Amino acid sequence: MLKQLGVDGKAKPKGAVISPAWAWSLHFGTDSEEVGLIKDEFGDLPLVGFFANGEISHHRLYGYTGVLTLFM
Repeated sequence: MLKQLGVDGKAKPKGAVISPAWAWSLHFGTDSEEVGLIKDEFGDLPLVGFFANGEISHHRLYGYTGVLTLFM
């Protein structure tokens, strides 16, 4: 996927992950499976993250939303 984004291998991408706090154990257990999925796709890149209680979009609060942001 990084090749599709135009990363040439010289740049070291970094990531920020925001995960839904209440749904974490329901979907991913306790072994950081979400981080494993990210590393499977993008390799061993530095990640920082936190848990949030939802995403506010217009007039709604969404509780299942996770966000991955890559800094190229």
